[in-house]
Amino acid sequence: MTARDLVPIRRALISVSDKTGLVAFARALAAQGVEIVSTGGSAREIAAAGVPVREVSDLTGFPEMMDGRVKTLHPAVHGGILARRDDADHVAAMDAHGIGGIDLVAVNLYPFEATVASGADAATCIENIDIGGPAMLRSAAKNHGDVVVLVDPADQARVLAEMTANDGATTLALRRELAAKAYAATGAYDAAISGWFAAEAGEALPERLVLAGRRGDLLRYGENPHQAAAFYSAGGARPGIATATQLQGKALSYNNLNDTDAAYELVAEFPADAAAAVAIIKHANPCGVALAGDLATAYARALACDPVSAFGGIIALNRPLDAATAAQIAEIFTEVIIAPDADDAAREIIAAKKNLRLLVTGGLPDPAAAAITAKTLAGGLLVQSRDGARSAAGDLKVVTKRAPSDDEMADLVLAFTIAKHVKSNAIVYVKAGATVGVGAGQMSRVDSSRIAAQKAADAAQAAGETASRTAGSVVASDAFFPFADGLLAAAAAGATAVVQPGGSMRDQEVIEAADEAGLAMVFTGTRHFRH
Repeated sequence: MTARDLVPIRRALISVSDKTGLVAFARALAAQGVEIVSTGGSAREIAAAGVPVREVSDLTGFPEMMDGRVKTLHPAVHGGILARRDDADHVAAMDAHGIGGIDLVAVNLYPFEATVASGADAATCIENIDIGGPAMLRSAAKNHGDVVVLVDPADQARVLAEMTANDGATTLALRRELAAKAYAATGAYDAAISGWFAAEAGEALPERLVLAGRRGDLLRYGENPHQAAAFYSAGGARPGIATATQLQGKALSYNNLNDTDAAYELVAEFPADAAAAVAIIKHANPCGVALAGDLATAYARALACDPVSAFGGIIALNRPLDAATAAQIAEIFTEVIIAPDADDAAREIIAAKKNLRLLVTGGLPDPAAAAITAKTLAGGLLVQSRDGARSAAGDLKVVTKRAPSDDEMADLVLAFTIAKHVKSNAIVYVKAGATVGVGAGQMSRVDSSRIAAQKAADAAQAAGETASRTAGSVVASDAFFPFADGLLAAAAAGATAVVQPGGSMRDQEVIEAADEAGLAMVFTGTRHFRH
């Protein structure tokens, strides 16, 4: 049997938690001669507006019971939805049991995710798991050859427009599209519930992992023009890209979004009440990071690290953007600024750069919050917990004859924190609270060390400086030095102290090399590979 194209709507079942447009929709259906059946609060609101409505209990012959848990789970409802109108046996069964057809199902679900987000207790969360709603949506979507399913109030106008154009009927194309949307909605709903149950059971990596996202922007293309791309929000309201408001500028690209996320996750490592922090990112790697008493100073010091790479970069701030910092940023080409907020004077300055995107998020993400990350592989996913490990001065083990000074220790903690956000193999030179050289993504650690030192020398030369920027700096490595050569390359650049995880078979050899070079070295015991 083949589905018909135009199918008239004679009876609609409406049971919605989100009552946006409810009365206007019901009134429009009634004006086209559609009988409306409804439940609970939806029925009361429709009746109060003077629109004829029939209670679902009248249809089923049973009252709503068990605090509303049982009201639509009945053959009179599901038979009316699932019956195929072009199947003689189905029609005969409907006639035999007095079941009338239901041609439109408008249902949206109990607000489970919002209830969880509100901090409600487990019992309240469970009561907000909808049973009848998903069952009706899935039934209607399965039988979309004969039934319209409406899960999103935004689609009410489309349904009404088709009914007006087609003498009360809808097209198969629309019904099929809305069916897909309904299954996506119930799938996402189930994903949220299964994720909550796993979290309640303390299962970070459950046997069955169900992920769901809501599409935001369709992007012009992906990493390259021949790739399709879109941004999907998922995983709650973590401040950042998913919660950001774009105040101005052209649409964000795939690469913009990826780099901006990397920048904001890095700058969030530094609490706003401790110091102003600025991170400048290019191709997901930091090319300058600095702490200072104010944003303008931090930005100037971060930019000085590698102004060539910073051109066309992403700038992340841990405090609201102010006018002094905005004026400096406006002097060079920048793709995106992301910050918790921006004051009026700063917004006015940035407004003169019409293509510069300014994003405000309302807050900083918690870098230690539990979450998972995922990467696609052929035929599957690699899933892990977020790298929320953090190292403080008290966590570091001195392994050399010389211990770091207080100033060196502060820079070591900063350097290792930044190294966590640099592609491996990662080497980061820091001096006086700012990066002076970053080596990222090399196949050997010694190459990263040399590249970072060379970039520092190039920046100093471009600035007309005669002194070495890495002289008197500290250096961080995201993983252990497998040989002493990487450490010696840092010493040759003028570094005086080193932070690394330790754990190599040749740790003692590296420690002895550090002692011979007069370096102070500390071990963290924590590795920060980033691929």
